Amino acid sequence: MANQVSKKFTWVIDDFSMQSEMYSSVPVLIGDCEWYIFIDPKEGNVNSLYMGLEVADPESLPSGWRRYVKLRLSVGNQYLGELALLNGDSFNVPCVENHLWFDQKKLGYGFSTNVPLTKLLDESKGFLENGELEIVAEVEVAEVVGTYGCSEEYEGAYQSPSEMMLDDGPKPLRNKTQESVDVNGFHVLPSQVKFVRCIFERHPGIAVGFRSKNQLLRKTSMNFLLNLIETLCQSLQDLSNEDLKDADISLTYLKDVGFEVEWLGCILDDVKEKKEKEQSSLVRLREMDDSLLKLKQKCSDLDALVKEEEAELSATRTPLSFYEVV
Repeated sequence: MANQVSKKFTWVIDDFSMQSEMYSSVPVLIGDCEWYIFIDPKEGNVNSLYMGLEVADPESLPSGWRRYVKLRLSVGNQYLGELALLNGDSFNVPCVENHLWFDQKKLGYGFSTNVPLTKLLDESKGFLENGELEIVAEVEVAEVVGTYGCSEEYEGAYQSPSEMMLDDGPKPLRNKTQESVDVNGFHVLPSQVKFVRCIFERHPGIAVGFRSKNQLLRKTSMNFLLNLIETLCQSLQDLSNEDLKDADISLTYLKDVGFEVEWLGCILDDVKEKKEKEQSSLVRLREMDDSLLKLKQKCSDLDALVKEEEAELSATRTPLSFYEVV
């Protein structure tokens, strides 16, 4: 195993109710992907809280990925501090109380916790405070290299997901992974296929100098390329100077790893030039608007003076009446 990363975070749920639909935490980056915990009031044992952990962005992981996860969940209690939500009984499997396997076919697990709902929903017990429920999660993720039995150190300390599917133990969630498609040696999502094929048709030698066989690096590099092209396709008003700086960084990265992208450099230079012209035009337009506003104000003032003068002229021209003369 390698790249072991752990993180502890707190999830506060407002207005918690067992009548609500599923609650999901904000995805948290742990290692090379994001994870989230959830509560589903409609699932599991009706007498206990049903929770789970799931990979939030499986599409960002390389083909064949596997992760070994150690999970600790606690619920906040205003009187007793933090109380564990999981133990061996939660999984119905001795010695694997909070050890889980994740891969492309098993993106998440759900399980019943050991806190009775009668206590959890009773505010006098200290779990709920003004309708708020506090969940504390500790997630330790290790990337698995090789087969499931690759390390004797961990063999026997955990069991595979198929061995854990007992009674009310953790249940794998639906598979959200999209199948990747190979285009010229790059694994891309189905939604990206036509764009990647078009790039290779118009620029056949674009990846001739890219020698890496690592699919994660190949996928990352292709995403850099697609994101750069997407940036250059934006309208100027939606394109910020920061976007252009990021585009420069992406272009430099692609050149460094061996992509032939001189044509993109020319387009980027053209977009930068247009952006400068746009900004200069905006400055001139603001100046013109200011001048026009001042002129309009002068015209308004002059118009008022004209009306005042016309009124005075009209009064001057008014002939005297008979009674004024006599």
